[in-house]
Amino acid sequence: MAGAYNDRDGTIWMDGQMIDWREANVHILTHAMHYASSVFEGERAYNGKIFKSREHSERLKRSAEMIDFEIPWTVDEIEAAKVEVLAASGLQDAYVRAIAWRGAGEDMGVASARNPVRLAIAAWEWGAYYGDAKMKGAKLDISKWKRPSPETIPSHAKAAGLYMICTMSKHAAEARGCSDAMMFDYRGYVAEATGANIFFVKDGEVHTPDPDCFLNGITRQTVIGMLKDRQIRVHERHIMPEELEGFEQCWLTGTAAEVTPVGQIGDYNFEVGSLTRDIAEGYEKLVRA
Repeated sequence: MAGAYNDRDGTIWMDGQMIDWREANVHILTHAMHYASSVFEGERAYNGKIFKSREHSERLKRSAEMIDFEIPWTVDEIEAAKVEVLAASGLQDAYVRAIAWRGAGEDMGVASARNPVRLAIAAWEWGAYYGDAKMKGAKLDISKWKRPSPETIPSHAKAAGLYMICTMSKHAAEARGCSDAMMFDYRGYVAEATGANIFFVKDGEVHTPDPDCFLNGITRQTVIGMLKDRQIRVHERHIMPEELEGFEQCWLTGTAAEVTPVGQIGDYNFEVGSLTRDIAEGYEKLVRA
């Protein structure tokens, strides 16, 4: 599938019905468009099956609750809808996007309790998120924007509004010839990339930021489990910027990113080493098992 995302063949599940792709539209006064009252999930299907699908559906429900609305479909109903969407797409390997939002209704100010909550699910073909970085390692900029304090946002929700600074950071990185940007948190610790968690290797052990103010990704949790199965020690902790110089390897994890090696962050260089390759290859086998 190619072309603009609003002009493609196919169908999208929307509020309980499969509708033509090009007709999957919302009114201009949709609350989410003005006030970011929406949550979403990015998921990948491999060989016709969505990896950890139910965990994604459960997180979608939790994210909505964190930003003060309830999705009027159960996890089982969301799961059934995703199966229907994937079957209709005709794809075995696909990216699946579920999104829930406050729609247009009686309220058009900040408050929107009377507006309906809506849900849509689409699937499309999407290759490697960072192109050929899986071979040579992605190049990352360092963002000027920081992940905010959990006292200011519901930092563990996968909410659309939390990605505003991610978009800005990624645009700035791409303008500098990078694939993505690494972000610090509000305290100055290493946090994550704009849409992926980050891991480092030093002396055969793995270090990854404590997700106390950003999303604890499903892929992140999967990879930590893989490392522990391999008897590799994992340190989930606060990482200072000056530590970057001492790390030997680095990779990113995320549903879209999968496991992507990192070759450079700012002025710091990393090798695409054996552990990075092992985890990337192991993850590829796991999702297709």
